Amino acid sequence: MSVKILIKRKFKQDAVKDAADMLIKARTNAMGNKGYISTETLVGYDDPQSILIISMWQSKEDWDTYRDSDTRKTHEDKYAKMFEGPTEYEIFRMGM
Repeated sequence: MSVKILIKRKFKQDAVKDAADMLIKARTNAMGNKGYISTETLVGYDDPQSILIISMWQSKEDWDTYRDSDTRKTHEDKYAKMFEGPTEYEIFRMGM
């Protein structure tokens, strides 16, 4: 069953310009993985430091495999200094 992963991040003010590059690289990393479907990036209307990424995967297991991959961990570690606070995750199933 398809799932959507909501990833909420708040970027430090001085890192907002670099956030686009980081998000493009993250999407590129995800695209080559089993089960990846799509990604949508939303920027807070009143708070451009707040970013919501909606990533769609064929299954939670596919997402878990990618989430735990060395490639993703390395990418996240590289950009962690850009974040203000921890990244928040929520997983939703498609349909009822």
